[in-house]
Amino acid sequence: MSSASVTVEGKVVGKIGRGLLVLVGVAHADSEAAADYLAEKIAGLRVFEDDAGKMNLSVTDVHGAVLVVSQFTLYADVRRGKRPSFDAAASPQHAQKLYDYFVSRLRALGLPCETGVFQAMMQVELINDGPVTILLDSEKNF
Repeated sequence: MSSASVTVEGKVVGKIGRGLLVLVGVAHADSEAAADYLAEKIAGLRVFEDDAGKMNLSVTDVHGAVLVVSQFTLYADVRRGKRPSFDAAASPQHAQKLYDYFVSRLRALGLPCETGVFQAMMQVELINDGPVTILLDSEKNF
């Protein structure tokens, strides 16, 4: 990704250049152990091209940054009817605690990390190379 930013009420609150935009949804059963797993996976995920054009470098390798945006709508369930259900999403209290913990883990791994504003109406901009979009689900991968 070339760049990403998040704006709240007309003010840019988070902005990065080369790096990763991470949209984070938290489910009821998610834990700090899952957040640890995901932070380490993201820090080491080899999705940036090396000199040979192969996806072989991590965000750490390219000295990139991470923009983390809370996104409870990732847990939308639209299997029945036309209106999404968000029953699988964690309560705001649990989600914010885990979101903040996840961001702290990325920073502890040495990654420059910007954020959106939890529970705010945000405008997210992304210039994506490729595009490369990868879903990491701690329930399926942890």
